[in-house]
Amino acid sequence: MNEKNELHKTWTLVAVCLGTFMLIVDMTIVVVALPKISASLHTSFSEVQWTVDAYALSLASLLLPSGSLADILGRRRVFAAGLAIFTLGSLLCALSTSGTELVLFRVFQGIGGATIFATSLALLAQTFQGRERGHAFGIWGAVIGAAGGTGPLLGGLLTTELSWKWIFYVNLPLGVLAIFITLAYVHEFKPPAARRIDFPGFAVFTTALFCLVYGLIESSKRGWGSSLVVAMLAVAVVLLIAFPLLERKLKQPMFDLRLFRKPTFVGGAIAAFGINSTIYALFLYLVLYLQDDLHASPLGAGLRLALATVSSMMTGLPAGRLSARIPIRWLIAPGLLMIGVGLLLMRGISADSAWTHLIPGLIVAGAGTGFVNAPLASTAVGVVPPQDAGMASGINSTFRQIGIAVAIAALGSIFATKLAHATPATLGVHYASAMNSVLLIGGVTAIVAAVLTVPLIRQRDFLPHGAPPSDAQAPAPVETAA
Repeated sequence: MNEKNELHKTWTLVAVCLGTFMLIVDMTIVVVALPKISASLHTSFSEVQWTVDAYALSLASLLLPSGSLADILGRRRVFAAGLAIFTLGSLLCALSTSGTELVLFRVFQGIGGATIFATSLALLAQTFQGRERGHAFGIWGAVIGAAGGTGPLLGGLLTTELSWKWIFYVNLPLGVLAIFITLAYVHEFKPPAARRIDFPGFAVFTTALFCLVYGLIESSKRGWGSSLVVAMLAVAVVLLIAFPLLERKLKQPMFDLRLFRKPTFVGGAIAAFGINSTIYALFLYLVLYLQDDLHASPLGAGLRLALATVSSMMTGLPAGRLSARIPIRWLIAPGLLMIGVGLLLMRGISADSAWTHLIPGLIVAGAGTGFVNAPLASTAVGVVPPQDAGMASGINSTFRQIGIAVAIAALGSIFATKLAHATPATLGVHYASAMNSVLLIGGVTAIVAAVLTVPLIRQRDFLPHGAPPSDAQAPAPVETAA
């Protein structure tokens, strides 16, 4: 019986890691192929942004409803359905013949990605407890780090040697394999008291996010004074203010605001937003810089960004093991600090800079992501009872996707403005200015997130089923948070 249980745990971890690997890879694999996609489908800069943001927005909007749906129908069933939708969406993306089609199919792909992400942590939380959970989250975090960096390398290889369409075709065998493992080996689980789907909350939240991202993206083309941009941003602000007021009145909200009474949960949300709005969002602009200004091939750009991948993988697994032994804030905060320092190290680009200028920053920032990804999962599922793990992990993942969607849109406005008046003769100067600006914003954002997580992430907030060791048990600085 023990051997059978261990086998079930192993296959559950394999299925979750396969699904997570696919959806994280698809956040970054597209980035390195965007110049080729843009040339092939004749897309504008705003459509290039939407190719990434449509996927992230779909994820951010549907993570919480997907978590509720998983609790109603069963986590294994919804996870398998998400894998099927994601795999079909990948096929449709590969068959796209226009920029509009690709954006729409990326939304469809994001629907599958949301159900995978919303249930992945919950499946791990129901399967692993205590120190085993730390090891499982360590492997899961290492997979996220590897996927985030493997995406540009794999995308570059496939785009250069075959076609940009293969960045989507590659998901088909992985998706089929993950579906088989899930249906054959993963146990079903339904919480005794499942939450209903919060349709009003979903409608308000999704509309707010769409208006915010649309307004930010359009600002680069129409200008901040555009009536459409102002209207979109105003609607977004109103709805974002109205959303928590609406959720407080509902019996079963998709966004349980009581979780934000726990400082550790808040710290985890800040860290989730911080990591995705910085290093992962900036991958897009690093790729554009490497390919459009330094004239690297897609494969060349992917190989250069692989420095961050290797660095992340080297710290990801040790961080997972350490999260079962030391207070996780002493992994998350230093990790975010390393990301911030790494991004700032990449600044100082000039028109004559070679790509080697980026090497120290890519290594340091990549190592930081490895320290953050694995323990970050514990800040969501470790502070709630197992039956609420789906919603908690969904909220944390939502902050991740909001981070990347908003940052790509906002940084894109700055980036496009800097390049607006470039000529072939001055392109290098304008690219240098644009990169230095977005790297500064990303670096400062990561450092601020690091500072905030130190007092917020506290060991006392963890419940016994998912608690890392207390500060008294670990060789870490003394507890100072109130």
